[in-house]
Amino acid sequence: MAKKRKKAEVLPAPPEEKEADGQELTALQENHLIITETETDAAAWYIVHTYSGHEYRVAHTLVQRVKTMKLTDKILEILIPTQEKIIIKRGKKQTVREKIFPGYLLVKIVLDDDSWLAVRTTPGVTGFVGVGNKPTPLPPQEVETIQKFMTMETPKYKASFSVGEAVKIVEGPFADFLGMIDSIDESKGKVKVLVSIFGRETPVELDFLQVQKI
Repeated sequence: MAKKRKKAEVLPAPPEEKEADGQELTALQENHLIITETETDAAAWYIVHTYSGHEYRVAHTLVQRVKTMKLTDKILEILIPTQEKIIIKRGKKQTVREKIFPGYLLVKIVLDDDSWLAVRTTPGVTGFVGVGNKPTPLPPQEVETIQKFMTMETPKYKASFSVGEAVKIVEGPFADFLGMIDSIDESKGKVKVLVSIFGRETPVELDFLQVQKI
C-alpha cells in the first residue's frame, strides 16, 4: 500500500570529497536523500558498497540515473550513515560529519532486475552486500538503530592526537610546557598530558584546545 510522505529532498551537486573520513559540514553534503514522495511496503533497505571517499558523489550520480531511467517508483531513498563530531583544527573547534561506515550507502529499493541494474552499474558502486550474488535486505530495526545513532544530540569530539604523542601546551598555567599524551577522552574533548615538573612526570588534564602538536 502506497502512502504520501514529506516533500522530496533535492540533492545538490556533489562537493569535492576528502580522503579522510571526517567531512566539514556544508549545505552540499546531504546524508539522507528522498528521491520520491511516494513510499511502498514493497521496498526494503539494502547495503551498497562504494569506493571509500566517493559516497556523496555516488549518491548524486545514482539520483540522476534514477530520474533519467524513470525508476523513481523503485529506488526511493539513499542514506549515508554519518555522525557529527567536533575536531580541533588550527586551535579552533569545527563540526565535521564523519561517515560511520566509510565505503557504504543504504538504498531503499523495490528490488527487481531494472532497479538492481541501475544501482549496480552506477559509477563508483562495487556491489551489493548479501549472500552470494543475492542482495540481502536490512531488518527494519537495524535501519532504525542507525538513524537514531545519526541523530544523537550531543556532537562528539574527534581526537587529532594519539597516545604517546609529544605536544606543547599553549594555554593555561602550564603554557609553553612540553609533554606527552597519556590518555584521550573523546566524549569530553580532554586529554591527560604527562608534564615534567620538578623532575617528575605529572599528569595534567587539559582541553583539546589547550594543546597542539609539535
